[in-house]
Amino acid sequence: MKRRSFLQKSSLLSAPLLLGGVPVSAISDKSFLNLLNGDDDRVLVLIQLNGGNDGLNTVIPRDQQDGFAAVRSNIMIPENSLLNITDTVALNPALTGLEEVFNDGKANIIQSVGYPNQNRSHFRSLDIWHTASDADDFLDTGWLGRYLDTQFPGFPEGYPNENCPDPLAMTVGSVVTETCQGISSNFSLAVVDPENLSALATPTNNELAEGCYGNRLAFLINTIEQTNAYNEVIEAANMSGVNLSSKYADDNGLAVKLRTVARLISGGLGTKIYVVSLGGFDTHADQTVDGDPTSGAHAALLKTLGDAICAFQDDLKLQGLEERVIGMTYSEFGRRIRSNASFGTDHGTAAPLVVFGSCVNAGVIGDNPEISPDVDNQEGVPMQYDFRSVYGSVLMDWFSVPEDDVRNLLFEDFQHLPILRDCSVTDTTNALGESLKLNIYPNPFRDYTSLELTTGNEWVKISIYDVIGHELRVVSNRLFPAGNHRISIETHQLPVGSYYCRVQTKQGQKTVRMVKVR
Repeated sequence: MKRRSFLQKSSLLSAPLLLGGVPVSAISDKSFLNLLNGDDDRVLVLIQLNGGNDGLNTVIPRDQQDGFAAVRSNIMIPENSLLNITDTVALNPALTGLEEVFNDGKANIIQSVGYPNQNRSHFRSLDIWHTASDADDFLDTGWLGRYLDTQFPGFPEGYPNENCPDPLAMTVGSVVTETCQGISSNFSLAVVDPENLSALATPTNNELAEGCYGNRLAFLINTIEQTNAYNEVIEAANMSGVNLSSKYADDNGLAVKLRTVARLISGGLGTKIYVVSLGGFDTHADQTVDGDPTSGAHAALLKTLGDAICAFQDDLKLQGLEERVIGMTYSEFGRRIRSNASFGTDHGTAAPLVVFGSCVNAGVIGDNPEISPDVDNQEGVPMQYDFRSVYGSVLMDWFSVPEDDVRNLLFEDFQHLPILRDCSVTDTTNALGESLKLNIYPNPFRDYTSLELTTGNEWVKISIYDVIGHELRVVSNRLFPAGNHRISIETHQLPVGSYYCRVQTKQGQKTVRMVKVR
C-alpha cells in the first residue's frame, strides 16, 4: 500500500495520536504565507455551542413580546429584565459580558442562521455545519480542511518546516475539530494544557520492513516526530505569552480555554485557527427555573459564554492584539418556537450567530423572527441566512479568499454578508444595508397567492419552506430585470398550515411567514 493511500484509508485518521494526552495534527496553506509572518497575522477563533442553543432566549426580539407570552409563557424572560441593545433587539440578562462587547462596538449578531432542509439530529446537523455540505450530501472533509487541501495536497508530509514551523490550527480541548479534516489528514491539533506537554517516544530505531506494515509504521513515526516538533514551539509560545485581563474566572471553563488562546497568540505562536467548545445546550428540560425564567441551566451557560468572550476581548485589547483576532460562535441548530411543558425547548431550526472582534461591523444583521401565537408545536425559527454565507464572508474578508473559490468550496448560492470591516481604515461607515422589501398578498390564502418585490438587475431565488425548515419548492431562481415584480405562487398541492417564503438576492434576503387556510 502506498503511503498516500494509507493516509486516506487508515483508521488512525479517525483516532489521532496524542499530544499531552490529546489527538493532534496541523495545517499549512501557501496562500496564507503572506499572513504567517509579521505582526499582522490574522487569527480566527471558533466557539462551538454543543447541543443546539435556544436562540430565541439568547437574542430576544423585543417587538414579539405578545407572541412570546402566547407560546413561551413558562420560560419567557420578563421584559424589564432584558438587556436592550437596539430599539427592537435585546440580550438575555445573563449576557452582560456580551452586552459590554456589543456596546463597545465589537460584536455583530446575525439573525436566524441555518441551512435548507434542516436536520434535527445532533450528529448529522453538526456534520453539516463542520463540512458545509448540503443537507442531503455527505462529505468527508471539513470546510476549512477542504480549502487547505487545495493548497497543500501532500500534507502532512514535509511539515513542520522552516517556512511553517507552527501548527496552524488548534483545538483547545481533547478532540480535534472536524472543520479542519482534509482528504488525507486532519489539519488541526488538539491540546488540553500547553503547560503539560511531553515528548513522545519514537516506536522503533530499526530499519522499516517493506509492505503495508512498514508504511503504517513510517506514518506513525513521522506523526510522532511532527508532534514533538510542534510540542516545542507550543511550549515556547506558552512561556513567552502573557494574559493581562483581570476578567478571566478560573471557574469558567470556556474562559480558561480562551485565556490559553490569548496567551499562545501573545507568545508568538503562528496558529491561524483555534476552536473551543462549550457543552450543555440541549435544554429539553429545566432550561429555566420554575417561577424565575432569568435563572436555570441556559442562563448559566449564557453567562459562561458572555463573560468568557468579554474577558478574551479585554485581554486582546490590553495586549494590542485585537485587530488580529476575530471570534465566531456556532451551534448545530436552534430550538423550537413553542416551549414544552418541562420548562425547556426541543430541537428546532435556525438561531442567531455572533461574530466578535474590533474588526467587525458592529450591529445586528437581519430581521427579528416572527413569533405568531398560533405556531405549530414542531415549528422552528425559519432560516434567513445560510451558515455557509457566514463562513464564506469570513474567508473572503478575513483570509482574502477570492469569491469564486468560496463558491467552489462552499456552495454556489453564496451571499456575501457585511460582517467585517477593514481595520486599516480608522473611520469606517457601519453600512449593514436594509432588508429586502417584499409583500405577500393575500396572506392567509387558499389556492393562490402573489409575491410583490422590487429588485435591481440581479439574480433572485425564491423558495417555499415548511415550518421545520424543509425547502418544498423553488419558485424562481433566475436573473430579474430591474423594477417592480409580481410573481404568482400556486399552492393547490400544499396542505392547510403555515409556511415560509424566503427571497434571496446578492444584496439581501427576507423570510416571510405565510398561511394557507381552507
